[in-house]
Amino acid sequence: MKNEVLIQIGAPAPAGATDGRTRDRVVQLLLKHGATTAAQLGAALGLSPAAIRKHLDVMLAERLVETRELRQSKPRGRGRPAKAFVLTAAAREDLNPHHYDGLATAALRWIAQQHGPAAVSAFAATQVKALEERCQAAIEEAGPDPIARAEALAEVLTVEGYAANASAIASGGQLCQQHCPVAHVAAEFPQLCDAETEVISRLIGTHVQRLATIAHGDGVCTTHIPALAVRTTAITVRTDT
Repeated sequence: MKNEVLIQIGAPAPAGATDGRTRDRVVQLLLKHGATTAAQLGAALGLSPAAIRKHLDVMLAERLVETRELRQSKPRGRGRPAKAFVLTAAAREDLNPHHYDGLATAALRWIAQQHGPAAVSAFAATQVKALEERCQAAIEEAGPDPIARAEALAEVLTVEGYAANASAIASGGQLCQQHCPVAHVAAEFPQLCDAETEVISRLIGTHVQRLATIAHGDGVCTTHIPALAVRTTAITVRTDT
């Protein structure tokens, strides 16, 4: 018998299964069995070599899987070395997205119990300080206008994973963040949101107000940037001449 790993997962996937569902099953197979060849995956899923290759090519492009040479116990003949597919580290983290959230929450609970709420606030300020430093250079190039600075900040925050955008509105401007990397932790410790709001205020150069947060259950984090007050000069007009 050839040196192969046999995978049995029950009945093949139905013909109408979606691409997403098929790729989810590939992920589960790789999670359970480790390094697996395309032929083995195709056989387990009831897919032709061409069909499984199509799915694997997409998963390679999305960095969900990577390849490695398959070790052979017998001398290999001519041709390309056998390749096996494994999950990337990023894909494994995505399978348990809140694992580190739980660890961070437990750590902050310990800090709060041992040193009080002020210590949590100090910790939060320290954590966002690095983000502020990374954003500072790009913000300075935007000039003094708060809305322009908010737009520049949104671009940097998007690179940081916040999916942010900024726009001018009648009452000034607003900065929206479609994603929050620490939402689950901030739901219990709003000091993280407070520290982030203070950073936004310093970077934009004016007072800002948080209107909504993902951590509070809203669909997006929204920060309002009030319009700058327009100075008016009183002019006295003489009418007795």
